[in-house]
Amino acid sequence: MSSATAAAENDLSSTAWTSTCMAEMRSNGNVPFVVIPASHHLLYILGDVEFSKIVTSVTLALTRPFTISQGRIFMQTQNDNPTVILVHGAFADGHAWSRVIPLLQAKGLNVVAVQNPLTSLEDDVAKTKRAIAAQTGPIVLVGHSYGGAVISDAGEDERVRALVYVAAFAPSEGQSVSDLAKDYPTPPGFSHLNADKNGDLTLTLEGVQNHLAQDLTSEDAKLLVATQGPTNGANFVAKIMAAAWTSRPCWYIVSEDDHMLDVDLQKHLAEKLDAKVTSLATSHVPQLSQPQTVADVILAAVEEVRNNAHQERA
Repeated sequence: MSSATAAAENDLSSTAWTSTCMAEMRSNGNVPFVVIPASHHLLYILGDVEFSKIVTSVTLALTRPFTISQGRIFMQTQNDNPTVILVHGAFADGHAWSRVIPLLQAKGLNVVAVQNPLTSLEDDVAKTKRAIAAQTGPIVLVGHSYGGAVISDAGEDERVRALVYVAAFAPSEGQSVSDLAKDYPTPPGFSHLNADKNGDLTLTLEGVQNHLAQDLTSEDAKLLVATQGPTNGANFVAKIMAAAWTSRPCWYIVSEDDHMLDVDLQKHLAEKLDAKVTSLATSHVPQLSQPQTVADVILAAVEEVRNNAHQERA
């Protein structure tokens, strides 16, 4: 028994955990893993334990998380755990993810909410790329609404392993948000915009209450109005320079009661992306009205990224 394991057994506050089961510890290069019957559910594995024979009593110290892939349990390293980067849409800021962030953090994930300036598509893509560049491991990139165009362009980085679109636009290379929407009815929410002399757009209180977030409380709607980022109208006609979704697995959340992005367009985009689709009876902001379901979709993407990493090194 390693000294770390012995110390853990002597101090229950260190969350030592003992299970009696048939288990086999093996080594795959520098990555040890354990094979156990599927009926057993382990939570963590000590990194320096090495066995090559069947054992009946295994004491594991909770010092490293692991995940299960193809019947094997792999230790996680820091680089295994994807960072989730959240990109808000127009008429919004990072507050749009305030109810999803704690749910992801509770699962031990590093979460970054990008604060896009909304001054131009180019500026937003650059800001998101800086957030990507700051990470050292794999990334799940999530975009809401107009933020889907941003992640499509910014996501052409080898660290970005999956894309999640939340009621979001997903242009092809050389295409704009307006190009996608031109063949579909104009959503009613766009009748409630104010424009200033610089061409920056904001949603009115009526627009937020009745069309952006009609399934939230009045207090929530007022907060969204107060914290929204003015959006340059030119952002919607700017064309993206890359389409990361063509080479990465995608997830798409369709908002079935959406007054800001045509529902049929959302379904078309999900099909174009060959995405795993979740449909919700929500407004345009499911991350605020049904945050747990949105978090679950993101976590599914995280789990697939982990499993793919394990298979690559198995």
